[in-house]
Amino acid sequence: MNFHEYQAKELFAHYRIPVPAGIVAATPLAAVEAARELGGDQWVVKAQVHAGGRGKAGGVKLANSLEEVRAESERMLNMKISTYQTGGLELPVDSVLVAEAVDIASELYLSALIDRANSCVTFIGSAAGGVDIEEVAATEPEKIIAIKVDNTAGLQPFQSRKMGFGMDLSGIQVRQLGHIMSCLYRLFREKDLSLIEVNPLIIDKDGNLLALDAKINADDNALFRHKDLAAMRDEAQEDPTEVAASKHDLNYVTLDGNIGCMVNGAGLAMATMDVIKLNGGEPANFLDVGGGSNAERVKEAFKLILCSDRLEAILVNIFGGIVRCDEIAQGIIAAVREVGVTVPVIVRLEGTNVDKGKRLLSESGLSIIAADDLNDAAQKAVAAVAA
Repeated sequence: MNFHEYQAKELFAHYRIPVPAGIVAATPLAAVEAARELGGDQWVVKAQVHAGGRGKAGGVKLANSLEEVRAESERMLNMKISTYQTGGLELPVDSVLVAEAVDIASELYLSALIDRANSCVTFIGSAAGGVDIEEVAATEPEKIIAIKVDNTAGLQPFQSRKMGFGMDLSGIQVRQLGHIMSCLYRLFREKDLSLIEVNPLIIDKDGNLLALDAKINADDNALFRHKDLAAMRDEAQEDPTEVAASKHDLNYVTLDGNIGCMVNGAGLAMATMDVIKLNGGEPANFLDVGGGSNAERVKEAFKLILCSDRLEAILVNIFGGIVRCDEIAQGIIAAVREVGVTVPVIVRLEGTNVDKGKRLLSESGLSIIAADDLNDAAQKAVAAVAA
């Protein structure tokens, strides 16, 4: 689950991580009132969407008057933003963050993430912060500092000092960084997060560290423990099909291909997409209907797959272990009839009651193409698209 910047900064402030003062607003008038309440004569208006790169898309602007705050907030609240992080989606701007303007002496980069290769939390830092940190990592990797945190001992003070000295910070700034990293680590662990990114972490004109931006991702599987985080979800920032899938406990990810996939089991779903690619096809989605699928879940899965405007065929690959193949077959038949599927449907069944399941499909009177194995199913799906 992703969070808006203002939500992330609220969490930062709760964990005593220094952030600029800011107020979120959903209308131009509210934005002006927010600027007036913050005081000063300069403000930053920032579009709130679940993506980085907003500045390059016109989503971050400096305002030198209340009239500019009104004009910029009105412009942003009527726009949709698409960046390299939105996966082709245009995200609506439903709110803006009005923040005090801060004089920046230097920009740093700091993040904490799940390091799956080392099974721990790793902090990443660099003195070369800012919007082009990806380019720094690609062209000047020596400027990137990585600190692996032992799961038992936790983040140690010497590790924060190592990060600070690697960024060429002063003694006072190293102590400030130690405080920030300690608080970030506590936030990360207590809220079951998967990513925290502060880009930029700035040094202001007084020489103090300040989290100018904030990005947080939480582990969806742990949200049942964090009702406060779950309440922050903004479905308008997500793929509508993926939102619908989550309401039926289906694991769905939209892709760019034209062969819809319905599979039970995440590993089998990945293998199915691989075999489609190996046979020259392009999967339209990742869809895991789960090991305990029933006719209703199968029907909902078909509805999700049919949401793609690129769809030209559907490949169903089911291993009947927990659920019987004949029950899955009944669900497929009911779904094809009720939903009105008009593209070719290729079905590969294996497992408990597989013969009964195949018989039900063949006797259904529907144009369902049976497959003997996964490779055969992929070949038939690719051929159906090419026909």
